[in-house]
Amino acid sequence: MSEKIDVLGIGNAIMDVISPVSDAFLSDNDIEKGGMTLIDEARALDLNQKFSNIGSPQEIAGGSAANTIVGISQLGVRSAYVGKVANDKTGNRFAAGLKEAGVKYATKPLVGQDATARCLIAVTPDGERSMNTFLGASVKFAPGDIIKSQIEAARIIYLEGYLFDQEPAKRAFVKASEIAQAAGKTVSLTLSDLFCVDRHRESFKHLINHHVDILFANEAELLSLYETDNFDAAIKALRKDCKIACVTRSEKGSVIIEGNDMHTISVASARSVTDTTGAGDQYAAGVLAGHVQGMDWKSAGYLGSICAAEVISHYGARPETSIHGLIVSATD
Repeated sequence: MSEKIDVLGIGNAIMDVISPVSDAFLSDNDIEKGGMTLIDEARALDLNQKFSNIGSPQEIAGGSAANTIVGISQLGVRSAYVGKVANDKTGNRFAAGLKEAGVKYATKPLVGQDATARCLIAVTPDGERSMNTFLGASVKFAPGDIIKSQIEAARIIYLEGYLFDQEPAKRAFVKASEIAQAAGKTVSLTLSDLFCVDRHRESFKHLINHHVDILFANEAELLSLYETDNFDAAIKALRKDCKIACVTRSEKGSVIIEGNDMHTISVASARSVTDTTGAGDQYAAGVLAGHVQGMDWKSAGYLGSICAAEVISHYGARPETSIHGLIVSATD
């Protein structure tokens, strides 16, 4: 089958609800700063109301992989997304949001069960984001939602580590990887979150070693994966497990491991640090978009840096600046 999609993302379909808050708000509402906490529907509705009480929260069809895929689409790359929403108003807004962003989306909605997932993202004045996530319908994602022809029509599939939090979704995740591998496609994985790595370390190691071609992680996630506090030791272990690895290091920029080579990529200057939501997601978008458009890994990495710098300069997890300008800047 000829490839009709450059990058197909698979992840938790979650409506992001983003609000600026004070540090006191985090303390008053028992929100762990900088973390991602799973919550139930009642807690989600309570926080949603409290966000509304202090302002007008921003609502965006999101989830980590969805944010990356939208970024990729805005960089002019053909993209699609697979993830489960409910047949409700929030789910309908989620689907419409992806399609408006140029992303192909056709996953059948869940009917008569859990509501569409949402992530309540509290952003403090230092730009740090603290996430409380109600997974809802997204965790009903199962192997039956993986369509073989969709996987085979994509050049790269991009998998979100958060899916490992539920067994049916985990099986779907592995099924997609196996189909892609059998079809000679490229499999990429983002570790998603430090706490996610802590929960699924051995499963991630097995997947990386046997199925993953391109890994995305930040430094803390990588150190947790290999249970070390030494970055060089983690990189040495990573070389044995993965062909390509893209590791972000905050103000130190990032490194891309390509076989025996390590490319050091400088951080791109941001106008300001307003909201770090989506920085890693947009870094991955830039890297993958650059890669499929023929950039070498170092150039693709710098495009990732530019995309990350742009998204942290404003609220929300998606670019707001001219995409053409981003590409020109990365290739000058």
